[in-house]
Amino acid sequence: MPVNSPTAITSVLFDLDGTLVDTAADFAAVLDEMTTVAGIPPVSPEAVHQTVSNGARALVELAFGIDEGDVRFKTLLTRLLALYGEQIPQTQSTLYPGMDQLLSLLEQRGIHWGVVTNKPELYSIPLLRSLGLLERCQTLICPEHVTFTKPHPEPLLLACRLLGCEPSAGVYVGDHPRDISAGQQAGMYTIAAAYGYLPASPPVADWGADMIVTHVNDITAWLDSAHR
Repeated sequence: MPVNSPTAITSVLFDLDGTLVDTAADFAAVLDEMTTVAGIPPVSPEAVHQTVSNGARALVELAFGIDEGDVRFKTLLTRLLALYGEQIPQTQSTLYPGMDQLLSLLEQRGIHWGVVTNKPELYSIPLLRSLGLLERCQTLICPEHVTFTKPHPEPLLLACRLLGCEPSAGVYVGDHPRDISAGQQAGMYTIAAAYGYLPASPPVADWGADMIVTHVNDITAWLDSAHR
C-alpha cells in the first residue's frame, strides 16, 4: 500500500504541463497565431486550460473543429508543434506559485524529485532547461523512454527504479485522471493538482486521488506537518 504519512516519503514525481509548470501561455500564443492566419475565432484561455493536458492533437481539434480524419489535420498539427518548439527558448511558461519553494524543501530534505510526462523529450528537455530546472530534476521520463505511456504505470515505475526508491514510498502529483490512474497502478500516493489544467469531466473529486490540492502550498504544508 502507498504511504499515508509524509514522513515515509523518499520521492515525489510530478506531471509537467499543468502540474509542475504552467505552460498554457505558450500554447495559447501558438493557437492565437494559427487562428489569426486562418481567419477564424481565437480559442478562449478557459478552453486551452481544459484541453492542453490532452496534447497537441486535442488542441488542433479544439481550434479548428476537425478530427484526425480531416485532410488538413496533419499539416495543422505539424505547424502547431513547429511553432511551439520555436516558442520554448523564449517561453512564457512559469513554475506554479509556491513550486520553487516546494522543490527547495524536497532538495533540503533529501527527497528525490523528478518529472514523468507524456510530453516528448524534444519539448520537455528545452522547456526544463529554459526554466532552470533541468539540472535540478533528478529524473525525467518521457514517452521515448517507455513502451507504454500514462495512464499505464510503466513510466512511474521506471522513474522510481532510476531514483532507487520504492514506489510505495513515492508520491505522484498530476492534474489529469490518467495521472492518478497511473500513480494508483504503480502503488504510489497520488495527489490531484486541482490548480492545473483540469478536464471538463470527470470532476476531480471522482478521480480517486489520495489527496486533492488547490495550491502548491497545500503540498508543502502536508510535508511540513510531519516535522512540526
